[in-house]
Amino acid sequence: MADGAPALFTIPAHRAFADALVAGLTRRAGSDPLALARALILLPNNRAVRAVTEAFVRASGGGLVLPRLVALGDPELGESVGAALDPAPAPGENAPLPAVPPYQRRMILARLVAEERARGGQPIEAAEAVRLAGELARTLDQLLVEEVAPERLRDIDLGPELTEHWRRALSTFEVVLERWPAELARIGRVDAATRRAALLDRLERRWRSASPGGLVCAAGVTDSAPAVARLLRCVADMPRGMVVFAGLDLALPVEEWDALGPHAPNAAGLTRRSIETHPQFHLKLLLERMSVGRDEVATWREGGGHDADAARGRAIANALAPADFTGKWTRIGAEDRRMKGVTVAELATPAEEAQAIALALREALEVPERTAALVTPDRALARRVAAHLWRWGIAIEDTAGRPLSILPPGTLLLALAEAAAQRFSPLPLLALLKHPLVRSGEERLAWLDGARALDKALRGPRPAAGLQGITDHLDKRFPGEGRGPVTQVPQRGPGLRRGTAAMWWEGASESLTAIAATVERGAQPLGDLLAALRETAEALCGDALWAGPAGRAAAQFLADLELEAPAGPARVDPAELPQLLRTLLDEVAVRPQQGGHPRLAIYGLIEARLQTADLMVLGGLNEGVWPGRPAPDPWLAPRIRAELGLQGLERRVGTAAHDFAQALGAPVAIVTRARRDAKSPALASRLWLRLQALAGDRLERAGALEGWTRALDTPDAYRPADRPAPSPPATLRPKAISVTEVDRLKADPYAFYARRVLGLMPLDPVDADPSAAWRGTAVHDILEQWWKQDSCSVDTLRARATAMLKDERTHPMLRALWQPRLLEAIDWIAGAIVAQGEDGRSVASAEGKGRIAIAGVTLSGRYDRIDRLADGRLAVIDYKTGKPPSPTAVRAGYSLQLGLLGLIAERGGFDDVRGVAGAFEYWSLGKKRDAFGYVESPVDPDGKRDKIPTAEFTAIAAHNFTEVAGEWLTGSAAFTAKLVPEYAPYAEYDQLMRRDEWYGRDH
Repeated sequence: MADGAPALFTIPAHRAFADALVAGLTRRAGSDPLALARALILLPNNRAVRAVTEAFVRASGGGLVLPRLVALGDPELGESVGAALDPAPAPGENAPLPAVPPYQRRMILARLVAEERARGGQPIEAAEAVRLAGELARTLDQLLVEEVAPERLRDIDLGPELTEHWRRALSTFEVVLERWPAELARIGRVDAATRRAALLDRLERRWRSASPGGLVCAAGVTDSAPAVARLLRCVADMPRGMVVFAGLDLALPVEEWDALGPHAPNAAGLTRRSIETHPQFHLKLLLERMSVGRDEVATWREGGGHDADAARGRAIANALAPADFTGKWTRIGAEDRRMKGVTVAELATPAEEAQAIALALREALEVPERTAALVTPDRALARRVAAHLWRWGIAIEDTAGRPLSILPPGTLLLALAEAAAQRFSPLPLLALLKHPLVRSGEERLAWLDGARALDKALRGPRPAAGLQGITDHLDKRFPGEGRGPVTQVPQRGPGLRRGTAAMWWEGASESLTAIAATVERGAQPLGDLLAALRETAEALCGDALWAGPAGRAAAQFLADLELEAPAGPARVDPAELPQLLRTLLDEVAVRPQQGGHPRLAIYGLIEARLQTADLMVLGGLNEGVWPGRPAPDPWLAPRIRAELGLQGLERRVGTAAHDFAQALGAPVAIVTRARRDAKSPALASRLWLRLQALAGDRLERAGALEGWTRALDTPDAYRPADRPAPSPPATLRPKAISVTEVDRLKADPYAFYARRVLGLMPLDPVDADPSAAWRGTAVHDILEQWWKQDSCSVDTLRARATAMLKDERTHPMLRALWQPRLLEAIDWIAGAIVAQGEDGRSVASAEGKGRIAIAGVTLSGRYDRIDRLADGRLAVIDYKTGKPPSPTAVRAGYSLQLGLLGLIAERGGFDDVRGVAGAFEYWSLGKKRDAFGYVESPVDPDGKRDKIPTAEFTAIAAHNFTEVAGEWLTGSAAFTAKLVPEYAPYAEYDQLMRRDEWYGRDH
């Protein structure tokens, strides 16, 4: 550098920045072993400090006294200035006030936002206020970093084109900014961004008056904040100072460089639009604010040992040229578009992409001392890659960290908050009780046994709310229990509830009483909710909740939030607590401790900025992922931001492109994307498309890697299962069957086999919506009690239906949607019985059971109602909440339940009623001809309308049953799956029979 000129350097994108920096600094230190120890290196953030530290370790080859590595900090990352830049104030110099703690700031801003919205007639929930406070804090930081006075908001001419939404947001923003300084003054604090700027300015003044004795180097800083720019210029002007940029393109043509901006207004007061999405824009802005030109920057001489050739750098620069200059791609020569060492892999799904990346990283380990790293902003992709590598026994750490909300302590806190907010409804309650941290020690197995028993007891529609609702559910009989579908009896029977589940729940529920009692109080201070949450979490998990890095982060999170909660919104509804916690937990990143494979790494974009490896895999090259979609600013409209001089929302696209260019500088690079995401087809990233457009056919495809990915989990041959047809010996075949099981046995013998021979009973879902079967069971229960306790008194039927609907355990949706039609149908039943009574027909019995011996087996059945006709014959009745079986199904030999019940009655199988069956009726509560309730019969006295003659129905049913029993119960026929699919609509056993593997194939 010429005398008096600032010492400015850049390390090109095709060189390994940290290693090249260390090599150059070591050379400049010369033979003096303590020269480096006296040096001070300013780095952008704590992650850069770690990267350069590791580079020094790699380069040392032995003992080394490291220089002081100090982070300038980044308000956006929540980092403060390193302690070395915050010395005690000199005599007569005032020290900056301490920074306001992050959660105190968040809570105060949330309170201010909530108060202003309420004052404006638009009250919001506390959880939403906390979310908006986070966005407001980011916008406020941008104002402070760019040194934009909030008062400038008042000078902006909004114009008529600004929508009412933006006007309201801006009005709230202005009021909060007016009140915020008073809040800071009250607590004696300042914003972290303000404090950082003050410290950097104080340091700049000190160094201008007296330079440090040793070498001072600012390296890899891309922050274009004015305070940072002033400090960097000071460092560059020092006798032993230097500034080293990362990837500043010195070869970018002048016209392209000038087009980037920032532009000054022309004579008419108009300003050209800056190209903030270009990877060089933020560096050019930094140079502008340092008052230096690009021609004053020299190329760093040393390499990093993990460097690509210079042609790669030229090709990358050409690929990322501004849109107005991409026309040159048709003119540039092959040497300026050559991407030797770069391959691309396009996979079908994110799962395949993760598999391919894991294979590439695993292959790198086959070469001694070779290093490899994945760089991606997609944390889900990073986790998948780590999981794939683990199956080979390779531990790899994601240095970008994982949000606390997806780690066990975070998920426990969220599960507890969700369970309490929903007043311990079954799904969130069971998710909490089965969480891996709950009773994680010696008590775990016994605890899980109890939780599983409770799981079975809670199958079906949800119980009443609260802990007491669960207790009552375990102790009481719910309307509809004790009859109906067999699937509901084993797992929801009173015996089970009074057994293991009830006894276990009595002790387990005590751990939840603290937060349950707190939630019952309704809206209250956030601190009270957090205290109950913490107390209950400790009661469930003990000290295991706070163990390890994630546990310590959770403990710190709760302690900080609980401490600052009084500064936030006055009252918080417990229902808002889960979303409030999730918003904050998502922002807490837990980074791994040192560990993992020494030659492999997973980096986020920030972690990768100053690091490289022999092989760099750039994953997730889809639009919206890399680059990510700009986060919207809910407070300031884009035009307002532009007039204030704030960075555009698109500037992050430019920094993401710069990160892409830096990562592409590795000796070998693989760029990957998936053609679809988890939901739909995905668009290739603009960065991917630019590479393809520039390199064309010269861009090498990683075909071998794509092939290995597909082949890894592809079997040599597919061996789908055949249709199952088990044939157990006669001794294992059931010799008793109910009338409701005959159709299943005939249409789907395998389903009958699974239920009756294997004893496999399907479970109802937890917290199930009331199904048609459940509704039918509830109606049958009403009618059963109506007969047993009221002797079918017409005046009491409606009252019983109303009592069932008012039961607190009845599902609200059932009460709201089904009540009108149920009551209308119930009234129809009562009216129909009265009308039939006038013709001499009477109710003989209801809800009775019986059995007979026939064809070598016992046939049992339960009837809904049997009437005595005027001529003395019987009418067998079955209640339906939906559509009765069709005459076609009955004539085909299915849906013969009524005929079999008539057969049992005729053969004396019922204790309280017997005789010849003269009528068979379905009483449906469904809708027909604009009314609820009608009667259908599967038979006709004369066999009209293709129905079975009434007098022949029981004989046909007996003959049909004899054939069925002789074939499968006393015979040797195989229990073939889905023998007659059109009459086997139920799917409870389809997975067990592996239906999708054989159904529809030719046999």
